[in-house]
Amino acid sequence: MVRVLICDDQTVVREGLAAILSTDDEIEVVGLAHNGEEALALAATDRADVVLMDLNMPVMNGLEFLQRAQKEAAYKEIPVIIISTEGKEEDTIRGLKMGARGYVKKPFQASELHSLIEKITGA
Repeated sequence: MVRVLICDDQTVVREGLAAILSTDDEIEVVGLAHNGEEALALAATDRADVVLMDLNMPVMNGLEFLQRAQKEAAYKEIPVIIISTEGKEEDTIRGLKMGARGYVKKPFQASELHSLIEKITGA
């Protein structure tokens, strides 16, 4: 069972991702975070196996989350998949250089996300 934490500032996106992932019996959504700060708290307590991270959010954005996660042992080993929008490719590249393990661009096919989670987690 792969435990996934979803972080996006838009409720409809968080809930949509959770709905997409709930169709897979091998995935459990363990938390929904509104920003990177909430994701840090949830990732540690819910023991997420992978984090789906938007980049553009208030309080703490996805790049700030990656920067902080790389400095703290509790988060460093949790793979992050960036969920980005068109037109933000430079941020996606920065995120990958900062330690993200993969990315998908909105809009995307559910199968693309499932395949990437499977590839990154080995599940």
